[in-house]
Amino acid sequence: MRFQAAIFDLDGTLLDTLEDIGTAANAVLTRFEQPNHTMEAYKTLVGDGVAVLFQRAWPETRDSVPLLNQAVHTFESIYAEQWNKRSKPYDGIEILLKRLLSRPMTMGVLSNKPDRFTKQCVDYFLPGIAFSSIAGQKPDVPRKPDPAGVHRMAAEWKLRTENIAYIGDTNTDMETAVAAGCCAIGVSWGFRAVEELRRTGAQQIFHTPSELGDFLLS
Repeated sequence: MRFQAAIFDLDGTLLDTLEDIGTAANAVLTRFEQPNHTMEAYKTLVGDGVAVLFQRAWPETRDSVPLLNQAVHTFESIYAEQWNKRSKPYDGIEILLKRLLSRPMTMGVLSNKPDRFTKQCVDYFLPGIAFSSIAGQKPDVPRKPDPAGVHRMAAEWKLRTENIAYIGDTNTDMETAVAAGCCAIGVSWGFRAVEELRRTGAQQIFHTPSELGDFLLS
């Protein structure tokens, strides 16, 4: 088998969560009398954590820590009430994960989504999938593309990073994989363009979970 482990990004890779995230973010902007964004626009606004999302969606928060903190806190309160309204796994993801577990392959989830929401989404949308590690953004771990989260998982599993595939849908994911020394694998069904993935270090790009599974298990 080519790899001993696989680490997956969450939003845009395993789960289609864009509409719930965008709807919650727009609710925050409306509350503070700011213009809303389209769901298509949120494809490039998300991916680097909630704070960066608002620095992009509401530029005034870049220069005001209190305002940014208020936006983040409000988002988390709203998102907590609607995180599972429209989100769902991408077609073929559950089959892919079960294929990998049957070999078996060690699997983890590493996201810039807040840690509690990351774990909540995995438990709810992917029940019965035995991930060895699930980690979202935490105060004590730098967010991706810093490779610290990958290194923690690799150390926990006692594996070298070159034996781990990192799978994601954004430039942040590819940069994380490259920095960690993993195989950088991009998926085209997520939030960003294939050209972005190639430009930021993708070694392989797949268009369906089935194709990805064939590669990981070859």
